[in-house]
Amino acid sequence: MEIKTITVAIPEGANIILGQTHFIKTAEDLFEILSTHIPHAKFAIAFTEASGPCLIRSEGNDEELRKTCIENLKNIGAGHVFCILMKGAFPISVLNSIKMCQEVCRVYCATANPLEVIVAETEQGRGILGVVDGYSPKGVETEEDRLKRKEFLRKINYKL
Repeated sequence: MEIKTITVAIPEGANIILGQTHFIKTAEDLFEILSTHIPHAKFAIAFTEASGPCLIRSEGNDEELRKTCIENLKNIGAGHVFCILMKGAFPISVLNSIKMCQEVCRVYCATANPLEVIVAETEQGRGILGVVDGYSPKGVETEEDRLKRKEFLRKINYKL
């Protein structure tokens, strides 16, 4: 077995949700969730089959995001993985609905941070072991940092 890290492309201003799923209708079901929860946003979904023709299936309302999802999944190379990229919305708006989707087994991350996927490769294929989401902590929040956090959440209308 060989362990690799794959750098994932996240376009400027976009967020990604990366997860594991298990059925061919995933791309359509995730499209329906995104289009009904964030109809104003640009988004795309890609999903890798793990049997049959083993194709990368994709949907979305933004061609560049769709191409990037596909390229990310080609690079990861594991079966039954989905990639969602979105602009103009945050993952928090759709994350619970995605987790409740019947085909979704797990969500590895939802982020706009630099992202690496840790992949194990065997003779059969590849599987995701985990992700590296952003950077390591640099310290502990001070009172000033705490006030800035609270101010930011109110600025983006996530708190009153």
